Amino acid sequence: MMSLFLRKISQSTIRNLESQLFKAQSSLGIRNEGTYTTEEPLPNTLEKTINQVTLLGRVGANPQKRGSEEHPVVIFSLATHVNYKPDGEKGTLTQKTEWHRICVFKPGLRDTVYNYVQKGQRIHITGKLTYGEIVDSQGQARPTASVVADDVIFFRT
Repeated sequence: MMSLFLRKISQSTIRNLESQLFKAQSSLGIRNEGTYTTEEPLPNTLEKTINQVTLLGRVGANPQKRGSEEHPVVIFSLATHVNYKPDGEKGTLTQKTEWHRICVFKPGLRDTVYNYVQKGQRIHITGKLTYGEIVDSQGQARPTASVVADDVIFFRT
């Protein structure tokens, strides 16, 4: 019969294990920027964070293949909107459209999106928000925000 037991691990044991892991990774040339070193104190609690985006809208342009052979990506724009009455006016609705840059890296999903998504199609996307920079033709770096899609659901139009 197997028994399951829990053991409290001391902070010094954790630091020792992390130090050994860091040395092994360093010897293999692996850089892990998000880890704690032995000089940094461990947090008292590890908190969970959420980076999740859900969008339902219409495709602004047919998807395009970008990137390289080693790191291909499919990108397209997605429009979402909100209807509101400006300044409390009666009867007149105004529509504000927001444009989102969608990136698809997952191989199977990337190919499906490239082959089947079309301009004007209504789709539902779940993914995560990422930030980066794009250098324009004049050499100026512009900040960008993109949604990296984890799942895409197609709707009939």
